[in-house]
Amino acid sequence: MQEHFHFTTDRAKLQKQYASILCFVSAQLSSIQIHLQRRNLHLLKQKDEVIIAVHVLGKLLGFTCERVWHRFVIRNLFSKDLFPERSRYSRRCRALGFAIKWIRHQLAKRGQHHAYAVVDSLPIELCHSARMHRVKRFHGIADIGYCASKKIAFYGLKLHLQVTDQGLPMGYVVTEASCHDRMVAETVMTQIPHPYNLGDKGYISQKLQKKLYEEHRVAFWTPVRKNHRVHQSDAWKQWMKRKRKVIETVFSILVDSYRITEIRANSVSGFETALDDILLAYSLVVLGLVEC
Repeated sequence: MQEHFHFTTDRAKLQKQYASILCFVSAQLSSIQIHLQRRNLHLLKQKDEVIIAVHVLGKLLGFTCERVWHRFVIRNLFSKDLFPERSRYSRRCRALGFAIKWIRHQLAKRGQHHAYAVVDSLPIELCHSARMHRVKRFHGIADIGYCASKKIAFYGLKLHLQVTDQGLPMGYVVTEASCHDRMVAETVMTQIPHPYNLGDKGYISQKLQKKLYEEHRVAFWTPVRKNHRVHQSDAWKQWMKRKRKVIETVFSILVDSYRITEIRANSVSGFETALDDILLAYSLVVLGLVEC
């Protein structure tokens, strides 16, 4: 379907989205020094901010195939003579991964002024369940885990994400599928600390709550299990459930519109760059900096 986007895409809207992203990226890159080992610098067809803006725009539009996206760019944004060929474009995107991560981190800091944050995890399946015992993709990094919500085993990774009450992504960690949510909760919540955080029953741990508050001044609330001595009122449980829905909404948008579970990269650097681009694109929309 993506091969036919050039027939239906509103070019005026596309140019407006690209201009908004480029303006934001250019302002951010002007505040940091980028040192890259390059030869023949004078032969570059486009600047770094253009490459980043184009890549982020691709994630905003939901493209997962770099070959299809590069063809779309040549047809709709730049001529073939003014844009790098596909392999060079992909290499430059990976080389600029640190800059993309820094820009997203600066944008995520705005979430510290929001009311509260919610943490949860999203399974990222890398192959069909029939192939999970013989797949080689990300061998030694990914493994087999269990998705409690779908009640199925899967081979892949797990995205642990913290979002604010307004849906802005903040800290995140990617682990193997078998990693328990509680094991990386502290890392996720202390990347960009928010004073008030909510989690589900998978994060229940008095030790974790105590450590977060004493060392980082982070308050972390979770529901309690039926066999716990601590009693929570029905009104409190309903309030918690209602407030935690924001992260389910964010996951739904990231999966359906941004196709975060369909990243095709086969290298760690490529996967990380694509993930940061998706979160950056979604953050720009959430903050109203780019029209969706």
